[in-house]
Amino acid sequence: MATITSAGVGSGLNLEDIISSTLQAEYQPKAEKLSKTESSLKVQLTGLGAIKSEMAKLQEVMKELSKPATFENRTASVRQPDNSTSLGDLVSVTSSTTATPGSFRVEVEQLAKGSRAVSGAGSTFTSASDVVTASGGKLTFEAGDKSFSIDVAAGATLEDIRQQVNKSKSNFGISVNIINTGTESQLVVTSNITGAGNDLKITSDTAEMDKISTEAFGGGAGGLGIAVADQAKDGIIKVDGLAITSSSNTFKDAVQGLTIKALRESEADETAKATIDYDKTGVASKIDSFITAYNNVIETINQQSLTVSSPMYGDATVRAMKDQMINAFSTIVKGEGDYESLLDIGIGLNSSNKLEKKNTVRSIGTALDEQFADVGALFTAKGGVAESFTKMLSGYVDGGGVIKNRQDDINSELRDLEDDKENLDYRMTIMEANLRKKYSALDTLIAKMNSTNNYLTSQLASLANIKS
Repeated sequence: MATITSAGVGSGLNLEDIISSTLQAEYQPKAEKLSKTESSLKVQLTGLGAIKSEMAKLQEVMKELSKPATFENRTASVRQPDNSTSLGDLVSVTSSTTATPGSFRVEVEQLAKGSRAVSGAGSTFTSASDVVTASGGKLTFEAGDKSFSIDVAAGATLEDIRQQVNKSKSNFGISVNIINTGTESQLVVTSNITGAGNDLKITSDTAEMDKISTEAFGGGAGGLGIAVADQAKDGIIKVDGLAITSSSNTFKDAVQGLTIKALRESEADETAKATIDYDKTGVASKIDSFITAYNNVIETINQQSLTVSSPMYGDATVRAMKDQMINAFSTIVKGEGDYESLLDIGIGLNSSNKLEKKNTVRSIGTALDEQFADVGALFTAKGGVAESFTKMLSGYVDGGGVIKNRQDDINSELRDLEDDKENLDYRMTIMEANLRKKYSALDTLIAKMNSTNNYLTSQLASLANIKS
């Protein structure tokens, strides 16, 4: 409202209060009505935002429950042998979605290992600083289908070659060490390439390096030898008594859909028990998330509309939201298994229209134990629970949905209110100008009348003095 300046100076009347009171009487009711409308719209906007937020969370949960993959996960648990506390676990087991639930006994007969080559008699060195080759050359390492070479410099010592091999960027898994016995230095070369037939092979392009090769340059055995006990070996496990061989300690699909990793060899025929099951815990957790998200939507709707004092009490849009939530819960799925509704798997609807895991038919845990696949079908089937909720929620939450359109309408009303406020201020400015114009004329007139009165009074007083 426009600022009021002084009025009534000429007449002595309190015209300033008259103008102020007149403007206030005109402005206050209209301003309060606009403010009340604005406050109501903003509260509705906040309420719709809260409902939309909770619906979006429920939508995310339903997206997970709509995926068949959610119900295809398997869990693998292993009961290790009694002495695993002191010796360590015997095996580890992981499962893919193709694994069939069941239990298996696993024994580790032999761990896969790489080969080891050691300096033989007559091929040792006096120390690590001994020169291996005066002219240099190429040294090549092979194991299985892998190989790499190093260029050995002229005058290279045993220690130089050890470091060069270990630091080579092409090294596929060769480790070189020097063992000092006190009287001599032996070269020990270890390969991590496991599997029978994958023994380490070391060759060179010069006879000078025969002492550090497994095969001599001119043919025959080199200075490094691989004992029978140091040869590369396969891993061997038994699953329910059936022997299975692998070139590594990882046995993929030894049982279809399972990957078994041998960690140590069994002692005295000890076994570990591997159990494969549906991921019931993971699915139960997602169903719990669904119940929580559903109840949060209902609770938020109630907060915004349940009582007369609620900002959206009696609102048709909000009432429709609740009705459609309940309708989605009541979805019936025919021909997809033994469970046709959420009630069948142990989810009920209480008097407050909230979900609860309380049902006289069965519990969720029982439903998952008895017919796990049918629980999945109830959610993921065409026309199933997840699809019903997803369609309903999309109509409210997605762009162009009911809530977005309603929010747009409210924001449009708020912008109109801003225009109304500006118009009211403008009208008050015009009204004040008109009032001041009228009261200014009155102020001038009264001032003139007062001046005339004072003049006449003075003249009359002078006449009285003359007569005396």
